[in-house]
Amino acid sequence: MPSLRVLGHAFRAWRRNKSWAKHEPETPYLADLLSGAPVCLHVGASDGRHSYVMTQVAPKARIYAFEPSAFAFAVLKVGIAWHRMGKQVTAIHAAVADKPGELLLVTPKKTSGRMGRAYAYVAETRPNGQARPDLEDAGMEVQPTPVITLDAFCAEQGLDHVDFIRMDIEGAELKALMGALAILDRDKPHVLLEIHPVMLQARFGASGEAVLDLFRDRGYRMFALNGDRLEERTTLVEGLPWKDYFFLHPSRAAKLPDGVFKARMAA
Repeated sequence: MPSLRVLGHAFRAWRRNKSWAKHEPETPYLADLLSGAPVCLHVGASDGRHSYVMTQVAPKARIYAFEPSAFAFAVLKVGIAWHRMGKQVTAIHAAVADKPGELLLVTPKKTSGRMGRAYAYVAETRPNGQARPDLEDAGMEVQPTPVITLDAFCAEQGLDHVDFIRMDIEGAELKALMGALAILDRDKPHVLLEIHPVMLQARFGASGEAVLDLFRDRGYRMFALNGDRLEERTTLVEGLPWKDYFFLHPSRAAKLPDGVFKARMAA
């Protein structure tokens, strides 16, 4: 039986989903990416709100939701049940990186005393000092989490095509993408990726530019919201600790649903 705390978090997410409240500004654009029966990978699924949106814009979608936090995973499973998404959404309790094994999940404690679960990230060892360089915290919670690669997962599950990847993993994005190169090269999936330049550099020895190079080398085009306008970019937006970016491959442009992305990719 889920704890009252889990049920409380799940209820808030369920209520927001049903009223379409407090979704991230990029979520409405999923309707311009997904159609038919796409296979979607939701990495860093948290309470599953992006998974819910995917089921609404593509009712035949098959979604695999990866979440390393034991607490958030419990919330995710309750949400799947309450929204009756069990036939579409499969929850996997694991982090995603460039090699399988086990890592630590570091969850900052906010100065208010609440856990900053949205800011949790994976690490090989417990950080010294503050949990994250970009946040003030009052300590941290550290728990081990299993780690898989997307390439190995898809091979084991017999998934011979991936259409879309949503990834929000607080600086571990390059590590996760390095474990999905076979998918990227084979399928050219659409990607909605939150990039964290500060965390990439401070905790993972990488950079936002390295993430962009991975997509540039494969011929992807990048888009981001500027206010309420979707614009094509070749560089990251400066001065932000994190931001969402869409990556689309020209080879899949013709099969996009009618909408803003199809129009922009044709330009």
